[in-house]
Amino acid sequence: MTNLRPAPLRRADDILSATLRGHLDDHAAAMTSLHAHLPAIVEWGTELASRLLRGQRLLAAGNGGSAAEAQHLTAEIVGRFDGERRPFSAIALHADTSSVTAIGNDYGYDEVFARQVHAHARPGDVLVLMSTSGRSPNLVRAAHAAREVGAEAWALTGAGPNPLCEASETHIALDAAAPGVQEAQLVALHLLCRVFDHHVRAHDAAASRPAARATTKGADA
Repeated sequence: MTNLRPAPLRRADDILSATLRGHLDDHAAAMTSLHAHLPAIVEWGTELASRLLRGQRLLAAGNGGSAAEAQHLTAEIVGRFDGERRPFSAIALHADTSSVTAIGNDYGYDEVFARQVHAHARPGDVLVLMSTSGRSPNLVRAAHAAREVGAEAWALTGAGPNPLCEASETHIALDAAAPGVQEAQLVALHLLCRVFDHHVRAHDAAASRPAARATTKGADA
């Protein structure tokens, strides 16, 4: 069948098609990079479960699209991921718009997360900081604030080295363009939640077995 579209439109379609293929290539590169970090994600999920089961909490922050990703993580921890379990404490720092705007107005935008970390974080808490560039001053200052109060900053960023990774105790840096990084970060969060939920359920199942045996013995008596 003859293509009746005018040549300028066909060229525009070709450019658009190339742009979309490039986006998918970036996504594939980010997912390939994420595969290499699976051991770190398992370590993060295991450690996060251990800490939250002890009563510590998760704080998270990001800017723009990364803010949405960080809030997605806290929602999964407070609510649930893909199975029933008890809730845990998790706070998205950027979601408190009154605090963000008040601190930004009084102290400058670079302090909007650091000041909240000083207010909310306790020793042993985890602060997850998300950024495609790893160069946002407000996130870097939040990482330093976490260290000052005895919490740990975990950074999930684009390609390293970058200042946020250097300021954090541990990091996962995905080697891809920003849109691909942001898409892979969502997958990383879901993987983290799977590991977290696995350990929480295993812990709760182990804790329930002695109680069940005690109940059985009582009934036998």
